[in-house]
Amino acid sequence: MKPITLIFLLLLAGVSSAGVEYREFKNPEQQEAYESLTSELRCLVCQNQTIADSNADLAADLRRQVYEMLEKGQSKDEVVKFMTERYGDFVLYKPPFKVKTLLLWLGPVLFFLIGALFVIVLIRRKQTSPKPSLSDEQRQKIRRLLDEGDRS
Repeated sequence: MKPITLIFLLLLAGVSSAGVEYREFKNPEQQEAYESLTSELRCLVCQNQTIADSNADLAADLRRQVYEMLEKGQSKDEVVKFMTERYGDFVLYKPPFKVKTLLLWLGPVLFFLIGALFVIVLIRRKQTSPKPSLSDEQRQKIRRLLDEGDRS
């Protein structure tokens, strides 16, 4: 049991020793802009994490790029413009509303409306369809089969 515990603890030690990036800025505004940008930019590898949260190499490169651009005195908007020109609007967690992203913004509403319309049509079709009715001959046959089934 002790070797398994030792292996488990060694694995945890590897995870806990993952690098923590520390960036030092000239002023607190740059630090705030850096934290804001890294939490608004999407990791292109992980896709559901920000570059601040991701451990992917590309996210580390993007964090370094953001840091260097801010250190050069570029504004937050300039950094966002550079990233979107290079990687497209996909790099933003909140993409702007424009023609290229129209489906992204309106897609969920559109799919909900299509689904609701489909359900309404299905319900109406089911209500208006004639219910199958049995003829007297069919009822007698069913009654006869049920009676015979009870005897066996």
